[in-house]
Amino acid sequence: MPELPEVEITARLVGAAVAGARVESTLAPGINAVKTFDPPLHALDGAAFVAEDPIVRRGKQFVLRFDNGLVVLLHLMSAGRLQLYGRRAGPRDRTSRVLWRLDDGRELRLREFGTKQAAWVKTLPGIEAVDAEESVATLGPEAWPDPPPFGPLLAHARPLHTLLRDQRVIAGIGRSWVDEILWQARLSPFKRGKDLSDAEADALRQASIESLGGAIDHYAATLSLPLPDRLPLPLKVHRRQGEPCPSCGEELKAVHYEDYTIAYCPLEQTDGKVLKDRRMSRLLK
Repeated sequence: MPELPEVEITARLVGAAVAGARVESTLAPGINAVKTFDPPLHALDGAAFVAEDPIVRRGKQFVLRFDNGLVVLLHLMSAGRLQLYGRRAGPRDRTSRVLWRLDDGRELRLREFGTKQAAWVKTLPGIEAVDAEESVATLGPEAWPDPPPFGPLLAHARPLHTLLRDQRVIAGIGRSWVDEILWQARLSPFKRGKDLSDAEADALRQASIESLGGAIDHYAATLSLPLPDRLPLPLKVHRRQGEPCPSCGEELKAVHYEDYTIAYCPLEQTDGKVLKDRRMSRLLK
């Protein structure tokens, strides 16, 4: 799933390119991706993207802003991509879910890969309606650039790996970047949030800011339009089990779940203990 750094750089690059551009027409090849009917998607026909901040980020979601006051709330879910192309999609394109055709011949596309087809858009009457949407209203504070102190924020009897991915606790972090943040903070993914010391909470907050901000800086220096289908995530730990830890050289290990894998350094994060899986492990600190 695209997370805070990927959504942020997409909003910046695509937003800068469509600022002031006018929508000629809209189309929804994946009609079930459109989750609202009033206003209809076609209410954007003839509207222009606002000149300043036409696309902004809320957690892992996009807000597209138009000069007629309408906005679009868009969630990529696990396999969606928001991409701008110099020409329009052909009839054989099976990945396009929603298209915004610009009057200069370009096309903004919500594309989705795989078979789940969970990405969605909502056309809303204004920014106040965005704030009232459950997917936005229930978000915790942003994980970047200036999150609140992590001690009170994470004071729950749940593992850090779970807490940091809970968008109601803190917004923007997912399965990829949580591994990086915990590794940088040298904390076990299974340590309980309520057991964090003040120093550990401060280190975790700083690791979040540096990991997410560093990824955004990396993307800003290396990416340009058109964005690739797969962004080159600058990950050091996630999905790198079996490789040496970039910090100490110890072999990175993993805990395997049905849908995802937690990667970590046993030397730096779990006091040298190797976690087998969630059923066998007793390491909770």
